[in-house]
Amino acid sequence: MSVNVDSEIARPGDGSYVEEAWQLKQRIRNEDGVLKQRKGFFTDAYRRSTVYLFVTTETRPDRESDERVMGFAAVRRDGYILFLAVDPEFRGEGMGKRLVGRVADAHDAVTCHARASNEQALGFYEHLGFEVERHVPNYYEDGGDAYYLKLGRTGGIAEKLSEFVRG
Repeated sequence: MSVNVDSEIARPGDGSYVEEAWQLKQRIRNEDGVLKQRKGFFTDAYRRSTVYLFVTTETRPDRESDERVMGFAAVRRDGYILFLAVDPEFRGEGMGKRLVGRVADAHDAVTCHARASNEQALGFYEHLGFEVERHVPNYYEDGGDAYYLKLGRTGGIAEKLSEFVRG
């Protein structure tokens, strides 16, 4: 058996890996209680975005190859991260940082919303140098609050993330 990890990009209009990304998002929703979007909203946003993915392919001589999405970031043209998800099995290995680095490499500024109650996500973004721009009450469909976060070029972290991706 061999296992390969590939970096993929699904450009706007490309639905590659949309179902696999949805399944990962749903697993995270069930386990962590976050990423609570409806499927129609998710698939539409995914197809309109540039999506950076890490995909593992497991090859066994006795059967077909299995592909699995390990993590992805769906991003609008302006650098706004719509979705960032990393399979819990692969967290802590720098995958989220590399995904944000790929976004930072392509945009002057990177922004996103994070659920105000999602301490894990807020800690992750803070660690990367994101700053809270504002609190947004009732941002989510379920009435949950969010923070609007921004990572700019001024602090140098975006450049460091970009270098990390290239290195």
